[in-house]
Amino acid sequence: MELLYAIIAAIVGIALGYALNRFLVQNRTASSREAAERIVQDAEKQAETLRKEAVIEAKDQAFRLKQEAETEAKERRKELSALETRLAQREESIDRRAEGLDKREHQLSSVQGQIAKREKDLEDLIAEESARLERLAGLTTEEAKNLLLDRVKDDVKRDAAAYIREAETYAREEADKKARNIVGIAIQRVAADHTAESTVSVVHIPSDDMKGRIIGREGRNIRAFEQLTGINLIIDDTPEAVILSSFDPVRREIGRIALESLIQDGRIHPARIEEMFNKAETLVTQQIHEAGEQAAFDAEVHGLHAELVRTLGRLRYRTSYGQNVLKHSLEVSHLAGVMAAELGVDVKLAKRAGLLHDLGKAIDHEIEGPHAVIGADLARRMNEPKTVLHCIEAHHGDVEPATVEAVLVQAADAISAGRPGARRETLESYVKRLEKLEAVAQSHTGVEKCYAMQAGREIRVMVQPDRISDTDSVVLARDIAKQIEEELEYPGQIKVMVIRESRAVDYAK
Repeated sequence: MELLYAIIAAIVGIALGYALNRFLVQNRTASSREAAERIVQDAEKQAETLRKEAVIEAKDQAFRLKQEAETEAKERRKELSALETRLAQREESIDRRAEGLDKREHQLSSVQGQIAKREKDLEDLIAEESARLERLAGLTTEEAKNLLLDRVKDDVKRDAAAYIREAETYAREEADKKARNIVGIAIQRVAADHTAESTVSVVHIPSDDMKGRIIGREGRNIRAFEQLTGINLIIDDTPEAVILSSFDPVRREIGRIALESLIQDGRIHPARIEEMFNKAETLVTQQIHEAGEQAAFDAEVHGLHAELVRTLGRLRYRTSYGQNVLKHSLEVSHLAGVMAAELGVDVKLAKRAGLLHDLGKAIDHEIEGPHAVIGADLARRMNEPKTVLHCIEAHHGDVEPATVEAVLVQAADAISAGRPGARRETLESYVKRLEKLEAVAQSHTGVEKCYAMQAGREIRVMVQPDRISDTDSVVLARDIAKQIEEELEYPGQIKVMVIRESRAVDYAK
């Protein structure tokens, strides 16, 4: 029974709990619904308020825009009114001008009528006067005209002769000035820049046993020699000869003299090598100074800086394709001086620049750059005149020549280097140069045959007469010459001769 009461109590408890819970849920739902309705009502009120505010703001904006549009329209109307006023004023002005032009046109018409009448009256008067003059002079109008023309012709001839004499005098004076440049340019030829030099000297020895003494114990003699002189001593299988190698010709000459003195003396050891080297250095320095002074004396160039004289003397030991550079400089100085005298320009300047033009070759193994620029820089440091510096810089085209003397130095350099026997040239390079010369001429249209003559200083070109006219021959010769200048390197100048032969053949029967 207790269990039954307990079960019934539990069921009653559950039922009461369920009823109480449902009652609470219903109360909460009703309150939530009321809250939701209040929120919706508030939102609707706010939305209505915002809508009204937006409508009011839109009306205000529309009102402002309307006012702005009305203001702008008023301004536009004012501008249009002003434009209309100006146009009306211009129309009035144009009307007034048109009336004035009409009046002037009427006036011009009346004036033209008066002018025509006066012209007729003048013609009548001229005819009367001409008739009267003919009666008085006893000449007709045609005869008087011819007489007047003859007199005018005589006057014109005299005036023309005076003008011609004046023009000839002026032309002769101008031609005398321009002829210097023209002749200088006419003899100018650009010489090829040869850079290959002799870099070795051969010293003969009495026997091959001397080679061991030169080398010394464990090579001490040869090491001491090379360290002192700064050159390479080459001892190989060449019989009775040793070779000195260096790019500095002065050092090579000092080494040669020292080695020959050692061989002649027979005592070869480091102390003796140093002694002979000092003597050779003193001797070569003295020879350099004497050679520079002698060259300046022979070229009649005075006032050279001592450093320039020493540098000039060093060219005694410099060669280019077998040509001694100091002798070449002297030759260029003489040639430039002779040509300057013929042209009537500064002879002293030409000779001075010609002597110093290759100055840079004495030190171009120590300083990088073209020898013309190096020489000009050295002369500039020694306060040589700007005209001399320009000639030095321009003699190989590193700078465009701007004076006649610069052109003369350039031409003299080419002449000295290009004369027969001045420089050695191998047979192979000589043949290649001739073949290339003929190939340049053969590459042109209408050329039949071509022959290089006089050791490559002349090219004769045979053309086809049916394809090349006489006028074309002149143009062809010029074209070939220009192509040779652009593509080939050569000393001196090359003569281009174009030959056109026409033959007429017939038979007598």
